[in-house]
Amino acid sequence: MWNFIYYPRYVAVKIIKIYQKTLSFDHGLLKIFKPYGYCRFRPTCSDYAIAALEKYGFIRGGFKALWRVMRCNPWNKGGWDPLK
Repeated sequence: MWNFIYYPRYVAVKIIKIYQKTLSFDHGLLKIFKPYGYCRFRPTCSDYAIAALEKYGFIRGGFKALWRVMRCNPWNKGGWDPLK
């Protein structure tokens, strides 16, 4: 039986994985255009979002993932930024 506390987290992770397999320049079909990756952070923002959702849950993990995506801009160097 599904525990509905985990359901939004599960749906969000599935949506991110579908994105990774289809539209992502780092993971999906579009990787042929950027073979060395496109994301300025490691792990990629989508991997970070999955880890944050699994570790912290839908709300707190979602805010951490959103903050990470907001930091992905031309004025940020990027680099190694693991989930804490």
